[in-house]
Amino acid sequence: MKVTEKDVAYVADLSNLELTDHERARMVRDLNSILGHIDRLNELDTSKVEPMAQVSDRYGVPTSKPDGASFDYASREDLLEALRKSLPQAEALANAPNSDGTFFRVPKVIER
Repeated sequence: MKVTEKDVAYVADLSNLELTDHERARMVRDLNSILGHIDRLNELDTSKVEPMAQVSDRYGVPTSKPDGASFDYASREDLLEALRKSLPQAEALANAPNSDGTFFRVPKVIER
C-alpha cells in the first residue's frame, strides 16, 4: 500500500496541520519509506521464532526468577524511590480549587 499526497493532506486536515507543498511531499516520501521497510520485514520467515512479550527478559536473566524479579537489573540501587517521594494525596488536594476528596474536579472540555 502506498501513501499518496491526498492521504497526507486528509490526515493533516484531520490533525489541523497546515503543511507546505514541500512538507507534504517529504511526508509522503517518509511514510512510503517506512511502509517499504515494513514490507521487507513481512518477507522474513518467522515461523520458527518463538513468540515473546519482552525481548529483554530473554537475554542474560535466568528464567527461574519469580514474576517481576527478572527485571530487577533495570532499577538503580541509588534511586529506590525515584527522584523524590510522591506528594501525599491529601496534601496534593489541599490547595485544589475544586475536588471531591479523591480527585481534582475540572471543567468539562469535551462537548458531545
